[in-house]
Amino acid sequence: MHLAYPAVLAVLLFCTGLYGVLARRNAILVLMSVELMLNAVNLNLVAFDVWLRDALHAGQALTLFTIAIAAAEIGIGLAIVLMVHRTRGTSDIDRLRDNAETHDDAGTAGHDGTPGAGRTAGAGATAGPDEKAEAAA
Repeated sequence: MHLAYPAVLAVLLFCTGLYGVLARRNAILVLMSVELMLNAVNLNLVAFDVWLRDALHAGQALTLFTIAIAAAEIGIGLAIVLMVHRTRGTSDIDRLRDNAETHDDAGTAGHDGTPGAGRTAGAGATAGPDEKAEAAA
């Protein structure tokens, strides 16, 4: 078999995955597109391993490593997407980007993300219950 057939198929898979990453708005579809791109890489690794007749089968070994990395990536990625969907109510990438914290909000927010918690009591802000308890102790 010629090397061109799997190479063309890998290019088509990779381009389809790249289009999915760039054009999709749903985070799960973006993860699926990344998987398509990784499968295109795996196809190229195996095709070149067979074409070069490598005695160590380094392409196939690297493909197994890539499959393991892809499985870990999809597991962690889906866990993150589910957590974000539970907290924000959507997995739409544009809406998540619009809800991001701006630099103005970050300047007045404390470590816990509550507005005004980053200010001190001497700077004109009222002291919260935690600060009052610390001052009393």
